[in-house]
This record gives sequence, C-alpha cells and structure tokens, in this order.
Amino acid sequence: MYKSKILSALLLFSISVMSCNKLKDFGDTNTNPNGVAEPNIAALLTNAEASLSTYQVQTTPGYYCQYFSETQYSDASLYSLQQINFTGEYAGILYDLQNITLQNNNNQSAVARILKAYIFWTVTDRWGDVPYSAALKGQPEPPVYDKQEDIYKGLIEELKAANAQFGGSDLIVGDIIFSGDIASWKRVANSLRMIMSMRLSKRYPGASDYAATEFKAALGDAAGYIATNSQNFTVDYPGGNFKSPWFNLYNGRKDVGESATMTALMTSLADGRQNAFASDVNGNPSAVGVPYGWTRDKVDPWTSGNPTWTYVLNASLRQENSSVVMIGAAHVALARAEAADRGWTSENMKAVYEDGIKKSFEQWGVNAPSASYFTQSNVALNAASGSGANIRNIALQRYIAFYPDGIQGWSEWRRTGVPTLTPAPDAVNASKQIPRRLAYGQNEYGSNAENVKKAVSELPGGADSQDAKVWWDQ
Repeated sequence: MYKSKILSALLLFSISVMSCNKLKDFGDTNTNPNGVAEPNIAALLTNAEASLSTYQVQTTPGYYCQYFSETQYSDASLYSLQQINFTGEYAGILYDLQNITLQNNNNQSAVARILKAYIFWTVTDRWGDVPYSAALKGQPEPPVYDKQEDIYKGLIEELKAANAQFGGSDLIVGDIIFSGDIASWKRVANSLRMIMSMRLSKRYPGASDYAATEFKAALGDAAGYIATNSQNFTVDYPGGNFKSPWFNLYNGRKDVGESATMTALMTSLADGRQNAFASDVNGNPSAVGVPYGWTRDKVDPWTSGNPTWTYVLNASLRQENSSVVMIGAAHVALARAEAADRGWTSENMKAVYEDGIKKSFEQWGVNAPSASYFTQSNVALNAASGSGANIRNIALQRYIAFYPDGIQGWSEWRRTGVPTLTPAPDAVNASKQIPRRLAYGQNEYGSNAENVKKAVSELPGGADSQDAKVWWDQ
C-alpha cells in the first residue's frame, strides 16, 4: 500500500480492463493493455460498484451482532483474536476510486467521493483510528493514523462537498447502480450523512450538538434523501461472472447460519420478514436458528439432528443474480424516527417510524405488517416524541432492518446496546465479552509499525484489544 511500485502495478492491473454500462459486459480487455496512458474511469467505477456489497457480507461483524452463527469452524463467533488486515481495501477499491477523483470528470469524481466515504466509514467502524487524511497519496512514507472523530467529520464534509461538486455536462460512465443519475447519487450522500450523524449520538447527544446539526442539515437538503424503495442504494448482479456475494457464501460451503438469537427475536414479534431472512437447505422458510457461540463438537451434532436449520436469506434472495440493498428507505426513515425521539427534529416520530417498518417489509417483498404488529410491547412507541424514551424499540427495528449487514448491525448494537445480547457461552477471549472492534492486522505492524503503535497507545487501555471501544462507542 505504501510503495509506489506496488501502487503502479495495481493501477495497471485495475485499468487494463474496459467497461460498458452493464455489469455483464465488464471485463473486455483494453485495446492496448501494455500501453495505457490514463485510467479507464468507467472500468474503475464499475469494478468498485460491483465490489461494494462485499462490505455487507462480512461474517465476523455478523457473528458479533448475532445475526449469524458458525456451524462448523467455530472461531470468530467464539471471539478468537481477529487481526484482520485492511491493506487490500486501500490498495484496491479505495485506490481505484482515488484515481477517478484525479481525472477531469466532475460528476464521475463526485460519485467516487461518495463511494470512498462509504468504504472509509465501514473501515473506521471496524478498527477505529485508521489512515485517512494521508492515505492514497502515492507517497512512499507510511501514512499516519487519524483519530476516528476526525475521520467521521471528514467523511461528512466529503459527502457535502461531493454533492456540491455535481454539475455541468460531464457524463458518469460505468455506473451500474444509478446509470449516471445525479439526483440519485445526491440522495445517497444525504442519506449517508444522516446515518453517520446518528452513529455519533453517544458523543453528541444534544439537539444543538454536532451530530444533530449535521443530521438536520442533511434532512433539509434540497437534494433530498432516499425516501422510497425505488430510490434504494442497490447493487444488482447479472450472475455468471458477476454473482451476488450472498450466492457465493453458500457456493460449496455451509458453515454459516442465521443465529438462534435472530430467529427467536423474529418469532417473538411474529415478524413476517423472517421468511425473507432465511430458508432451510431445501429452500423452505425456516426459523430453526443455529445456536450461537458453541464449539464445533457441540454444534456439529446439533446441525445433524436439525437438518432444517436456517441458511442466511431465503433461497430466492441468494441467487447468482440477486440484488443487495446497501442503504434503503427503511434505514433512513428509522433514523429519522430516532432523531425525532431524541428531540433533534420536529418530525412526526410515530409516522416516520411506522413508515420505516413498512418500507422494510416492502424492501424484502413481504406483506405489510398488520395493525396489531405495532401494538406489541417491543414495537409500540408509547412515550411522547422528543422524550428519548422510545429509543429501545426504535433501535430494535433499526437492528432488524439492517439485517444481514453485519457491519451495520454490530455498529448499531455497540451504539445502543439493543438488542440485549448474551455473549458466546464458549467464548475463548479473556474477557468473555462480545468484541467492540477488530484488532489491527499484522501487515500494519510489519510496514507501518510506528503509526500503528501510536494508534494502539491511544486506545482505551493502551492495547490492541478487541475489548477497547472505538471513539464513538465510548
């Protein structure tokens, strides 16, 4: 990631492929692959967008928030030390997007900035302090680590700047998500600003604090936000060479299941989304959740004795050509409901809350919930708007709506403590508690030792521990 020769090689690899606006066409070779003078920005954007949903199919965060359970190789869900490298993200998708921003295409650059912000967001939420301001500069010196507070504020400013950058006649080429529609990308940027701002509620809880101020600015922006499922930030896969990552999760393996924690929650609410969230080996709806946090010698006999245990997602939703919703109208509406309950906005809390739940059901192709669904004690909002007394039920719906996005589910659980999760009974870590972050990978200790050690020294406890809370979680 730090050596210019490596970066040059990666660049040549990235740009030796030509793209059309259809994902199925991506992969045509350049007419002169040995003499490329400039990056093919269409190919770079297509490749980046096709890779986006891999950030949703993150099983380790999914284990931590108990969306998923391991069925064979119990390790991550028992909280063994997860020293995972982020080097490939910087040298791959982030570097490709950075190259787009350096080209003379205003609108293409704005899209790349939005996507970079999304990816950096997922990186800092997993590790905490990471390289940001000095990253992707092509310099031989290893980049310093930025504090998470500065990263978050930088990302929100980047999203605002990207929206302001749109304009003129430059075409957005290689865009397989919105086919170059600027209005759609502006809505994505504002939606991300709102959700990012809400994630800072522990640090900035007040209605006049930074988080509320930025949330309200995004909510009121003239460009709007994702308000209907037809506007969702969705990656569509054609199959063939470009398969949905949820298809790939079960392509030759069967070691991940929906957790019993999740199926018990959905069953307790009589929640129809469970039919979309899982199916058994035969593709039939199932609520036989896999016990969470068991060693292999326990879970193997259990799965053998329960052949209808739940795979993640209904079989119809994990085909080669299935779509992946990254940010949807339900996520935004439920964030608005929480903002109203916190007194950040004067919106009708109950209306946007119920609308968010209905939009989640609609997103998953499930019949709308009956009126009785909203009267359940774990769903109903009985306190006045602005009181902050409804946060638990709103947070529970946000947790459900983000399924199966492990990074988002884990982050929301860390922020709110909802739902109440019992740590793995067979946990192997010293604290026996659910991890609060990922540990830095060995690549960083080998190539960026000075900066990673400084970042570690500033963690709570001064150790590269999974128990150390990231800044917004403190």
